[in-house]
Amino acid sequence: MIAEEVKVRIRRLHFAEGWPVGTIAAQLGVHHETVERTLETVGKPERVRKSGLDPFLPFMRDTLAQYPRLRSTRLFQMLGARGYTGSAVQVRRVVRRLRPEPLGEAYHRLRTLPGEQGQADWGHFGAIRVGQGTRPLSAFVMVLSYSRAIDALFTLDQTLESFLRGHLQAFAIFGGVPRAILYDNLKSVVLARVGDAIQFHPRVLELAGHYHFAPRPCAPARGNEKGKVERQIRYLRDSFFAARSFRDLDDLNQQFVRWRDEVAHQRRHPDEPQQTVGEVLAREKALLLALPEHPLETTSMRAVRSGKTPYVRFDRNEYSIPATLVRKPLTLIASGTEVRILDGAAEVASHRRNYDTAVAVEDPAHVEALAKTKRAAASLKGRDRLRSAVPQVDSLFMRLAERGENLGYQTQRLLRLLDDYGQGELRAAVDEALAKDALGFGSVAHILERRRKSRGLRPPMSLPLPNRPGLRELDVTPHPLEDYDELAKPRPKPGPDHGSES
Repeated sequence: MIAEEVKVRIRRLHFAEGWPVGTIAAQLGVHHETVERTLETVGKPERVRKSGLDPFLPFMRDTLAQYPRLRSTRLFQMLGARGYTGSAVQVRRVVRRLRPEPLGEAYHRLRTLPGEQGQADWGHFGAIRVGQGTRPLSAFVMVLSYSRAIDALFTLDQTLESFLRGHLQAFAIFGGVPRAILYDNLKSVVLARVGDAIQFHPRVLELAGHYHFAPRPCAPARGNEKGKVERQIRYLRDSFFAARSFRDLDDLNQQFVRWRDEVAHQRRHPDEPQQTVGEVLAREKALLLALPEHPLETTSMRAVRSGKTPYVRFDRNEYSIPATLVRKPLTLIASGTEVRILDGAAEVASHRRNYDTAVAVEDPAHVEALAKTKRAAASLKGRDRLRSAVPQVDSLFMRLAERGENLGYQTQRLLRLLDDYGQGELRAAVDEALAKDALGFGSVAHILERRRKSRGLRPPMSLPLPNRPGLRELDVTPHPLEDYDELAKPRPKPGPDHGSES
């Protein structure tokens, strides 16, 4: 099949210009048989083959006129119920020809008054590496519909808190608040919608009430209503973000501020090309709503509780708390730069917010307090062992405490003497030390050494142990050394009659 336009050219070249078939075929790049068939049909009515769908054509036209988007498969089922026995392929071909062409929708050019409207939306800018993890990079963008002034806040999330912070920054840059702000149907704005009945997020209503603007979601499937902010996001992506390098999020936001003031607000206004966007913004500021005396609080607040370790988890990371608050209900308050933890109304921890992944953010004071607690616990455990082996040690520790001695240090040294000399020797040495008022491990060690020398025993040898869990805490009852001395004595030689038979 060739186009009707080509058929017309073939007939004109042959009958009007007198060209032969071969010349026409070479000139138009078609086969000579095609040229011949075209010339043979001149003056003859075209034959139209009959189809099994012919009786159903009126029904198909009426149905498609009433339901222009009806699927051919559904129409095939309807035709089958009316007696059609042909194939679905033929129905699809006819539907393609009969379906009415959709009319292109025309849109009004939207114009707004100065200070009347702002538009806001999120823009996606890929992902960036932060420490050990990857975070999505987004930008909250707001534009004033009249002046086209723009502001953006690059963030590593699209949380409600970042959404609110973006508003506050934009209001400060614009020097006021538009009377209405148009949004897409964002989850952070609209919780539910049935027709014109809209349930706004309570925090968005709080924001709107604090700054006195009207939040207005655009109609579903009507993205053209917020075309200004979408064009600004595209302009931001192409003119600012493309091929740009930056150290971190703070550096990116600082570079945006320079670009906004030196490039975006210095471009010509699309409706008033004799002025720049910045000059139109200066006029619009006088018609914006005034900022309130105090900004809205935009921090995130949630209830938290630690596990066995003194850390609470927030946004992929863990933040330290005092060890005394383990497993207690606490309150976490997070801003874009700080994480605070409260016990009731009292602040118990404050950390710089970290956007890395699987990082333990620690306060050195919390770690040191935990270490002291662990050391004290280890000292008490060792003291219990001493008390079990040598009950008199309680009197020794009481008198040492009265003198202001370091009991943890004394406990460690006495435990070593217990390991070296045994339970019985240490009991006797402590009794003698208490009787002579010779207190401290040094006096006890001197008594033990004197008793050893008086009995002619060898000095004790320390046995190094591997650093295996639980091995150093094992209690081993020592046997009398005299038993081992017996093993070292020479055995008597057998007599001449030893082993002879009687």
